[in-house]
This record gives sequence, C-alpha cells and structure tokens, in this order.
Amino acid sequence: MNLQQVFSQSDAIGKLVAILLLVMSIASWVVILYKGWLLRRASGNVASSVAAFWQASNLEEGAARARELDQGALVSPLIEATQKPAGGTLAAAGDRAQQLTRVLRDALHGVLHRLHFGQVLLATIGSTAPFVGLLGTVWGIYHALTGISGSGQISIDKISGPVGEALIMTAAGLAVAIPAVLAYNWFGRIVGRIEADLEGFARDLRELTSHG
Repeated sequence: MNLQQVFSQSDAIGKLVAILLLVMSIASWVVILYKGWLLRRASGNVASSVAAFWQASNLEEGAARARELDQGALVSPLIEATQKPAGGTLAAAGDRAQQLTRVLRDALHGVLHRLHFGQVLLATIGSTAPFVGLLGTVWGIYHALTGISGSGQISIDKISGPVGEALIMTAAGLAVAIPAVLAYNWFGRIVGRIEADLEGFARDLRELTSHG
C-alpha cells in the first residue's frame, strides 16, 4: 500500500490530518534549511567582525571594519547604538554608562530576536506532530471498526486499508516531529554560543565607550 492509496481511502478527517502533517513538515524543513544557513554564516561573521573591531586603532575604524565583515548585521547594530545621540528624552537621563546600558540592551534584544527566529515553530511542531499523527491513528482504527460493524463480518479487505492508514499516520507524525526536535536542540546550542559572544562584546563595548 502506497501513500496515494492511503490518502484516497481516507475520509475527510484522515485527509485533513495527512495534509496538516504535510504542511508542518514543509514548514519545519523550510525553517531548518534557512536557519541552518543563517547560523552557519552568523557564527563566522560574529567572530571575524569582533576580531576586526578590536584590531582597529580607534572606534570609527573599528566600526567600519566590523561593518564590512558583518553580513548578518549582528555586531554592527551594537556599535551603531553607542554612536546615536539620546537627545532630550528620558533615554538621556543618567550618566553615560547608564545610557549605554539601555541602548546596548535594546540593540542586543533586536539582534537576538533575529537569531531566535523559527525556534518557537520548531518546538511547536516537534511537540504536536506526534499527537497529530496519533489522532490519525485513532481515527483510522475507528474507521476500521465502523467498517467491520457495517459489514457484519470480519474481512481483511475491509480493515487492511484503515489499519494501514492508522499505522502510516503514526509513523508520519514521528517523521515530522523528530527532525524538528533535533534541529531545535542543535540550533539552540549554536544560538546560545553566539548570544554569549554578543553579550560579552556588548559588555566590553560599554566599558570602552562609557568614558568617551
């Protein structure tokens, strides 16, 4: 029995479950491929941008060097935040160190928001896909039992399709969930490492510019 036969033998709810699993699988793989490329580039860019910044002779030169290498715009927003005047607003309240703490915190939150893109989706798919597959399994068994009840006799032909559908739905739910869970954990470690590097750079940058 192939997937086309299973889908054709399903009723409306079975088809809905199969389509939902397909959509979840496509969404998770789009996020996995895009975020894998994004984090691979980000890991190298952050290290090279920070190194180029500290090798410069002054802040302006460091900002220019970091901007050239920072293709993912992860380091340069932190540097640019320290160069923007606060103006006559509450953001200008307090001493220079307090102002820098606020602007760097806001800039860091914006950068980390981009790094965490897709994590919620992967976690949601990883935790719900098995239950969606289980729903298809339960409904397939129910479909088989109602088929037996309607025919008045037990027949392999009448129950093989729904039972096969039920088993395939279980496997499909796991096949959708497992890559999402693995990617979520893997990306989480990479994001955590980049986040630690950016937070360390933000602290060093605050110390450097607080006395300017």
